[in-house]
Amino acid sequence: MVSKVLVIEDDQDILGLLECHLNAMGFEVTLAHTAELGLDLARADPPDVVVVDIVLPGRDGRWVIRELRADPSTRRCQIVVTTMLDPDDIGVGDVDAMLLKPFDRAAVRAAMGVAS
Repeated sequence: MVSKVLVIEDDQDILGLLECHLNAMGFEVTLAHTAELGLDLARADPPDVVVVDIVLPGRDGRWVIRELRADPSTRRCQIVVTTMLDPDDIGVGDVDAMLLKPFDRAAVRAAMGVAS
């Protein structure tokens, strides 16, 4: 089972909700509120999964995904994208799952590949 999850999200309410759901599922969770901080944390201690919002202040989630996939130390991380945007319009490739906002625990479990 996946153990380390990095969540990159600027909305504190969503960040807290994801942390709560993921902790309840037994994951070790690290939080970042900016793309740059998230990428630094991922490179310092590569997680098993990165949950990243597409819309972030400054650099966006697309940039994070490109950087993660280009770096040999993080390219094997699973990536789960969170967004309120239409998935067909966000223009990201090479991700493992999408988590559409608003979401509930069941949606988080499904995105993380955890049986209910």
